[in-house]
Amino acid sequence: MRRSAEAGFAITVVALITAIAWLIFHPMDALSSGDVVFDILLILAGVTLAGLGRAIVRKVGNRMGLVLLGLGVSGALIGVLDIPIKTVPPPYPGWLSFVGVLAVAADTLTVACLSIVPLLFPTGSIPSPKWRWAWWLWIVGVSGFAFGTMTGQFDLNAPGLSNPLHSSALDPIGHTLQPYGGSALLIVVVAGFVSLVIRGRQGNSETRAQVRWLAFVGGLALAGFVLAGVGEAIWSQDSLLAGLGWGLFVLSLMFGIPGAIAIAVFKYRLYGIDIVIKKTVVFGLLAVFITGVYAAIVAAASLAFEGSQTGSVLAAAVLAMLFAPARARAQRIADRLVYGDRATPYEVLADFSARVGSAYADEDVLSRMASVLMEGTGASGARVLLQVGNEQREAASVGQGRRDGGVADEDVVSVTHQGEHLGALAVTMPASDPMNPAKHQLVEDLASQAGLVLRNVKLIEELKASRQRLVAAQDDERRRIERNLHDGVQQQLVALNIQLGLLPKLAEKDPAKVAEIAAGLQGQASEALDDLRDLARGIYPPLLADKGLAAALLAQARKAAVATTVSSDGIGRYDQAAEAAVYFCVLEGLNNVAKYANASGATIALQATDGELSFTITDDGIGFDTSKTNYGTGLQGMADRLDAIGGRLNVTSEPGAGTTVTGTIPIGGER
Repeated sequence: MRRSAEAGFAITVVALITAIAWLIFHPMDALSSGDVVFDILLILAGVTLAGLGRAIVRKVGNRMGLVLLGLGVSGALIGVLDIPIKTVPPPYPGWLSFVGVLAVAADTLTVACLSIVPLLFPTGSIPSPKWRWAWWLWIVGVSGFAFGTMTGQFDLNAPGLSNPLHSSALDPIGHTLQPYGGSALLIVVVAGFVSLVIRGRQGNSETRAQVRWLAFVGGLALAGFVLAGVGEAIWSQDSLLAGLGWGLFVLSLMFGIPGAIAIAVFKYRLYGIDIVIKKTVVFGLLAVFITGVYAAIVAAASLAFEGSQTGSVLAAAVLAMLFAPARARAQRIADRLVYGDRATPYEVLADFSARVGSAYADEDVLSRMASVLMEGTGASGARVLLQVGNEQREAASVGQGRRDGGVADEDVVSVTHQGEHLGALAVTMPASDPMNPAKHQLVEDLASQAGLVLRNVKLIEELKASRQRLVAAQDDERRRIERNLHDGVQQQLVALNIQLGLLPKLAEKDPAKVAEIAAGLQGQASEALDDLRDLARGIYPPLLADKGLAAALLAQARKAAVATTVSSDGIGRYDQAAEAAVYFCVLEGLNNVAKYANASGATIALQATDGELSFTITDDGIGFDTSKTNYGTGLQGMADRLDAIGGRLNVTSEPGAGTTVTGTIPIGGER
């Protein structure tokens, strides 16, 4: 197939070079025939179409590329072969007859390619094996039509140019096969449009968009044909309306169908069909309005002012005043026809920014986002999903969308910002108005704008959750201190107070035991004092306040449940809040190692560089899958403590490969 594509494209290039060479050696003849300009344009169009078909065959491998290639080759051959027929004066040389035969063959190739387009569009193959009869009918029709055309007399606007293939004995056969072949091709065309309807109904949204492109081009061609027929019936073949109609008909066939094929095969901006149709409707309405108003005013003025140009001047003035309102009205009608009650995609995007900008609370932002999403796409329901941890939660919803978390009947588009997945936008379309490329593109455009919004909402949610966790942690800590004081030191002091109250009585009865009991009471007081010191260390360790971070952590490492080493080269004294945050985070990390890691050893590394103080806790334990496991109470508390002073926490772990916890906080320098 690729060799055929290369050969066909080469034929069109050779045709263009041949035409240029011919015109160089026959300049006067070329200038004397205005139709030669059209032939040159036809050759250029043929080269373009053949190049497009060649690209489709090479890049996509779709057989529709061969159809485009055939149209390009036939157009280029018609143009280059028509030039000598028009520029060589009679009597015609014998070789020109064979040129005429090739020109007729090129015409037949054009008919063959155009008639097969509806049946093969857009995949390049028939819809199913049931349509093989149409394929064989096309082959039979092309054969009969080609035989009748090739063996008949020329109709090339060149009187006296005879067909060397013509034979009186073959005339009866040719006169029979040509109309029957043409009728067969007409049946194939009708069957092809029926197959397009079936493809559109049974296919997905992309297939329906492809079919709409070809249907749009077919509608333009039909409109041109009708206009030409009306113009010829009412006025004449040379009327302006007939000329415009035939021009629209020819251009639709020559360029519209190849364009529809190219768009469908490359699948590029299929959603643009809505915009094309809208502009066409606007243009058509304005054309009808201008023509009707102009004709009415001129006709009325002609009756009032005979032989005067007043009618034309008045019509021009009225149209100048009415053009802007008429254009606005035509756009509203086109919007209603194309988009129904929905706004255009560009209006939806503009309205989205305005609505989001006027919302204050995060609940309002997400609700308005869902409303814009549903209104813009005509969906029955829309949801805004927010990524929280390892799950997506429904943050806002409107309409009758899915509420069970499923996405089987939804169109879901991910929302990202700076490479981070923040959530998704989901729409549920009604059965009567399914999702299509235009609506999907609109959802993607909204998702690209929603990234910053969801990031802000996520930050607010995380801030709320962090504050709640900090308050809960403070309450837990107060209860722990109260419990330790009540169950420990308080009981010791109560007992000590009771025993001290007994000393005066004991001194009267047994003075010898007073010294012994006093020594015991002194020991109990020392124990109570030690308990108070341990409790104070949990609030803010005296060693940390006195000696600094390295010494305090080294002391804790000696008490750790697993063998722990501390590396703290270059660590000085820093802000009290910074040292406390690192100290308690490291202690929490060591607790996690003892409880969950099943490790034999751990290391603590402290480092201060570039205005940041960091710590790293590494163990050789069992590890875990970070993608499937959320932060527990300990890790979340560490993250919240660091986040409160502008720091960050990172956890790296794999099953069987241990765990590394790294925390970093900003520091203003040593103190």
